[in-house]
Amino acid sequence: MLQRSVLALLAGVALAMAYEPFAVPVLVPVLVPLAVAAHTLLTRGLGLRRAFVVGLAFGVGFYYVHIYWMTTVALAAWLGLSAAQALFYGLLGSAVALVSRLPLWPLWVATAWVTVEVWRSGWPFSGMPWGRLGFAVVDTPVAATLPYVGMAGVTFLLALAGAALAALVAATARDRLVGLVALGAVVAGVAASVALPWTSPSTGTATVAVVQGDVPGPGNDILYDFRQVTENHVQATVDLAADVAAGLEPRPDFVVWPENSTATDPWRDPQTNAGILRATEAIGVPVLVGALVDGPPGAVLNQGIVWDPVTGAGERYTKRHPVAYGEFIPFRGTALELSFGDLARIQRDMLVGTGKEPLSIAGTRVADAICFDVAYEDAIYDQVARGAQLVSVQTSNATFIFSDQVQQQFAMTRLRALETGRATVVASTNGVSGVIGADGEVVARAGLQETEVLVEELALHEALTPAVRMGRLPWQVAVVATLLALGAALLPYRRARRERSRATAPRHDGAQGPSRRGDDAMVDQP
Repeated sequence: MLQRSVLALLAGVALAMAYEPFAVPVLVPVLVPLAVAAHTLLTRGLGLRRAFVVGLAFGVGFYYVHIYWMTTVALAAWLGLSAAQALFYGLLGSAVALVSRLPLWPLWVATAWVTVEVWRSGWPFSGMPWGRLGFAVVDTPVAATLPYVGMAGVTFLLALAGAALAALVAATARDRLVGLVALGAVVAGVAASVALPWTSPSTGTATVAVVQGDVPGPGNDILYDFRQVTENHVQATVDLAADVAAGLEPRPDFVVWPENSTATDPWRDPQTNAGILRATEAIGVPVLVGALVDGPPGAVLNQGIVWDPVTGAGERYTKRHPVAYGEFIPFRGTALELSFGDLARIQRDMLVGTGKEPLSIAGTRVADAICFDVAYEDAIYDQVARGAQLVSVQTSNATFIFSDQVQQQFAMTRLRALETGRATVVASTNGVSGVIGADGEVVARAGLQETEVLVEELALHEALTPAVRMGRLPWQVAVVATLLALGAALLPYRRARRERSRATAPRHDGAQGPSRRGDDAMVDQP
């Protein structure tokens, strides 16, 4: 048992190597399935409790390495969040131990991976999607499948490949055949996607300016001098207007500022309002401003606001996935809040946005996402399905600027561009800002902790990828299939436990039936 747990811990660490900053694209399509295969082999054949322990060790090895950047927030945040997420891999271990007793078990192992990812991405509170298998495939052939099957579908393919490898190593001849067929299907699917990449005709172009104003002081605290942050973005936009007038830059159709480019309500703060007015009047086109807007008492909204030089503030997008214990405090006022002094800095709870319609900016329909929204399908899918031709991501990664979080999030954004078939612009306060084509390739990228403006003409697209058309269907199917598989596997498992209990119960003559120790004593196969 100890040996299995140590090996699982190392397999989890190996999986973390598939993501930034360690990722080597040529190795990722092999490394991820191998890590899944190790998790499967080490939990398969165990009882539920022991499989949970082994799966938990895998989760500890993976998550404590993968989100080490949380230490920039607080050591307690890293320890607590990593421990909570590791528990899901323990539950996955128990699930794999069960469903791997069924016929065609590599299929059910793969759906179990998708199900656990969906579960932990939305619960508790806002969930934590970081570390989904699909987020590892940027710059690999597997990424070509994204427009066809979506992020949940890519996780399924990678997990199926891993389960198939496990079947080839440690199963009966029948299961080895199943593993071989499953692995062949995954390889064929990836090869077909590479040979026939998703493309759609352009329906026009838009020239977009992305402003990265930089953050003064240490660079990792947006509130260190929030007024200067706003002034940096105002001045960069005014300078852009001068370059346009001089013929040095093309005139953009609109400008995108990052999240927290105004960290105070622009309607209630005259200085901020005047700065935005100065910038929009200088450039003469709408600016998508990232602003914190006062809500009801004790609440705040994180919004992207279309600010027109003539009509002023117009359409808005409100962040749909605020971060628990970062932007709102669940169970505010309880002992949990009081036990962590750092939480006292979060004096207002960020409200959840519900908008699904894209923003209309200078005649272009734009799907907006704010920071962690990009880790979830729903916000972007909903807007693209309703006609968005372009995606904008407004983010403020200043807190994490000295960590690998910024690289991981930028990789996710590239994958979202490919998945939706939409060119994507990323505006960050001090990095990573960039412009990404509809094929996921980086067109332009700003340097970290620099004031820089990127101006690019981007193709607009209206055709929906199969992934967007399917929406939530792939993971819904996976969840239902997993629940049915768990139900089917639990019946013989409980029957075996009852039979073992009867076998070990004292007989009337005082003798006792044969004994087998531990809950792993149940038969390995039904």
